[in-house]
Amino acid sequence: MSVLLVLLFLSLATVNINEGCIESERQALLMFKHDVTDGANRLSSWSLHHGHGDCCQWDGVVCDNVTAHVLELHLANPRPLLDDYGSDAENEATERSKLRGKINPSLLNLTHLSYLNLSQNGFGGIPIPDFIGCIESLRHLDLSKAGFGGLVPNQLGNLSSLEYLNLRADIEDNLYVTDLQWLSGLSLIEHLDLSAVDLAQASNWLQVLNTLPFLKNLYLSGCQLPQVPPPTHLNLSSLAILDLSLNDIENSLGGSIFHGLVNMTSLRHLDLSNNLFNSSIPESLYSLDSLQFLNLGSNKFRGKLSSAIGNMTSAIDLDLSDNELEGPIPITMGNLCNLKSIVFSELNLNQDVSTILAVLSGCVSNQLDKLDLSGCHLSGQLTNQLRNFKSLKELHLSGNSVSGPIPISIGELSSLRVLELDQNQLKGQLPSSIGKLTNLEILDISTNLLEGVVSEIHIGNLPKLKVFQASKNSFVLRVSPDWIPPFEIELLGLRSWNVGSMFPLWLHSQKHLRYLDISGSRISDSLPGWLWNFSSPFQYLNLSHNQIHGQIPGIPWAMSVDSVIDLSFNLLSGPLAQISPNVFFIDMSNNNFSGSLSPLLCYKLKETMGTVILNLGGNVLSGGIPDCWLNWQNLQVIKLSNNRLNGSIPSSMGTLQSIVSLHLQKNHLSGEIPLSLNNCTDLILLDAGENELHGSIPRWIGDSLRKLVVLSLRSNKFSGYIPDELCTIGSLQVLDLADNNLIGSIPRCVSKFRAMAKFNGSMGTAISYVISAGTFVATLVMKGQMLEYGTNLNLVRSIDLSNNKLSGEIPVEVTSLFELQTLNLSHNLLSGTIPDRIRELRSLESVDFSVNKLSGSIPESMSYLTFLSHLNLSFNNLSGVIPSSTQLQSFNSSCYEGNQLCGLPVPNMCPENGTIHGVGHGGGNGNENETDWFWFGLVVGFVIGFWSVFGPLVFDKRWRSIYTLFGSQTNVENH
Repeated sequence: MSVLLVLLFLSLATVNINEGCIESERQALLMFKHDVTDGANRLSSWSLHHGHGDCCQWDGVVCDNVTAHVLELHLANPRPLLDDYGSDAENEATERSKLRGKINPSLLNLTHLSYLNLSQNGFGGIPIPDFIGCIESLRHLDLSKAGFGGLVPNQLGNLSSLEYLNLRADIEDNLYVTDLQWLSGLSLIEHLDLSAVDLAQASNWLQVLNTLPFLKNLYLSGCQLPQVPPPTHLNLSSLAILDLSLNDIENSLGGSIFHGLVNMTSLRHLDLSNNLFNSSIPESLYSLDSLQFLNLGSNKFRGKLSSAIGNMTSAIDLDLSDNELEGPIPITMGNLCNLKSIVFSELNLNQDVSTILAVLSGCVSNQLDKLDLSGCHLSGQLTNQLRNFKSLKELHLSGNSVSGPIPISIGELSSLRVLELDQNQLKGQLPSSIGKLTNLEILDISTNLLEGVVSEIHIGNLPKLKVFQASKNSFVLRVSPDWIPPFEIELLGLRSWNVGSMFPLWLHSQKHLRYLDISGSRISDSLPGWLWNFSSPFQYLNLSHNQIHGQIPGIPWAMSVDSVIDLSFNLLSGPLAQISPNVFFIDMSNNNFSGSLSPLLCYKLKETMGTVILNLGGNVLSGGIPDCWLNWQNLQVIKLSNNRLNGSIPSSMGTLQSIVSLHLQKNHLSGEIPLSLNNCTDLILLDAGENELHGSIPRWIGDSLRKLVVLSLRSNKFSGYIPDELCTIGSLQVLDLADNNLIGSIPRCVSKFRAMAKFNGSMGTAISYVISAGTFVATLVMKGQMLEYGTNLNLVRSIDLSNNKLSGEIPVEVTSLFELQTLNLSHNLLSGTIPDRIRELRSLESVDFSVNKLSGSIPESMSYLTFLSHLNLSFNNLSGVIPSSTQLQSFNSSCYEGNQLCGLPVPNMCPENGTIHGVGHGGGNGNENETDWFWFGLVVGFVIGFWSVFGPLVFDKRWRSIYTLFGSQTNVENH
């Protein structure tokens, strides 16, 4: 007892009685504070002033109640980053509350520190300090998402007392490990999280993990795990949680993992999602009757869903989504009475939805919170079996073929928070019982065949509603003018509704509205001023395809970052307005805006604009394109087409080095294409057609713009030769130089257009979001018609060189462009024959060689062009028999006129001796003497017939009098 008293006295003697905590440790904490940047003053209590001297009372500090040693530091960011629904202000506050700077080694003076949490901070990519590996008292270390980067120090392996280690990173942190041998020093570790830490070089990862006997929770999500030889025995029997998601694990390693699962009798949580498994699901997996959470989503598992799934009686959460598994859902799933979540989306269940509801209507329905069957090829109708699922909080049935009405019994699911029935074939009216779902937060019924009136009865009693998506139906909105909704909506989609001619006044009350789509909703009002005064700035605003008129005010500078605004296809007029630099996408096309581009482009020359997509096409804008592009460096898509712009293309447009799509067609632009555009090396589409541009086609287009997919310079005044340098653009799919003054021959190097020779199926990810937004559109002449191609542009392969002065032969090299669909060489001076190898262009749908000087016969091989639906060979010097095939005989005879051809469909019959009695254009084969006698006889007959009728009128006065009298009587009768 005396020894214990002495020890207690000695320990108390080290305590500063006046201040509480130990002086050396207080100084260590103050040094730590000095080296960090604390934007939100989270460490304001760490001070010696105003009675704050006791560091054991400081925020985030936990001390031993007896010895006053600092034991724990809880310095995680108290404001974790919010999801997409977090406002800009909330996210800014989160960023501001992060600790930054560096970590002072003074923490080594905290000799009893067992708990250190610095997670969710922002240390800017600095390495994890090596000295942390010297704090040997640590049992809990959490550095997750703290902004550390670089190599994880091996010194962490010295923390032999560590039971909890969390180094989970963000991808942009670039945290990595080359060797995991240091992990073997953590013999007591129970919880290990290295998610998003790059382990691609750590070939010993599985071998080392196999030596940790107490490991219970293992998270290795998104670690780029290398494929390694599996150990002979997988010794992870203590595991309760195993997360290997997002690693591209293949079957070889996966087989070992699945084999080892048999011994993991304690396993409760297994996540193998987002890998490359492409086998059937092993039956042994279903024997894990202790498993509660199973996620195999986003793999390539195949085969039918096994009835053995009914053995997983402890299962609470099952996710098999986005695989190649096939239905039906086994009846045995009705035995899984603990199930709270079923996520089977994107499977090929191919089942009637009512049958699935019947299977789950037993004990499963009593506790089920979430049922996700989106995109599962479901059919049939929703029935009143839905009322059995009283506890359901989320129901996802989008992207199926479910038909019939929404059942009235939907109103009995009083716990429902999420209801997604979009992209189906639902018909009828929206049941009024939907208004009983007072807990509903998300309602999506868009893209169906629903109709009828929607009023306060349906949505007037949904106080928690945040998301209402009902676009692409035929609803009529009918609410009282002074109605104020009980909800604060954040996302509202009413596209294709009839909301009335005026802007709905109740929108004014929605202060948190950030996404609004009321396009095509029959509004014929002017833009109200309150539209821009919501407390939360818009992220998405779509008012297109209405009849909104008047002028628009400047789009406010309080717009949300990366916001989207679509005002296209309205009747808006007046000058262009200034826009916020935060606007990512602005579409004001197809209105009546007039005047100069300057008010928009040159408003604030020192302000950096964040705009990426700018569409002003289809207006009546005039004047020159101003030289104000230096502050628009983020632009990737510019559409100025279909206006009245004149003057030259300014050289400053060459500073837009991010540009991928430039549309200038259908204006009055003149001059040459400026050399500065050779800096725009990411250009995928360049359309300057239907202007008054002149000069030669620049050679630098081929040298610099190597990513071009579409090049259209049609209907200008370009002259000279087609430069061979264009052939170096292997990505080119559309080449349109029609209607110019080009001379010379067609370059034989056209065979280098690789994208026309081999289908690659994609134009690349750089433009994918632009295509999906509907702004990447090429205007092409196809089959004699002007057509627009947007999302399907990657399928088009076309060459149009028509209406020029090109001469020489059609180069045989063009027949190597096996994916070519349209070839138009009409109205030129081409001679020679049609290449016999044209049969190799099996994808050809349209061929126009008309009005040239081609000779010889039509190759028999053309009959092999089975996709051909448009053909014009008229007005050449072609002769002989039209090859016999269903394809070539199906065209109108006008496609062949002006030649010396015979056989169907032309009227000239082919005689046995091959002599053709037809009329040709520009000469041809046949007996010229017989042709001359034919013409002589025709002329003689005409002369005799003419004078036999009109001769008496000229020479006989009596006949002239009778003719005059007859004409007078006819005029009287007609009046």
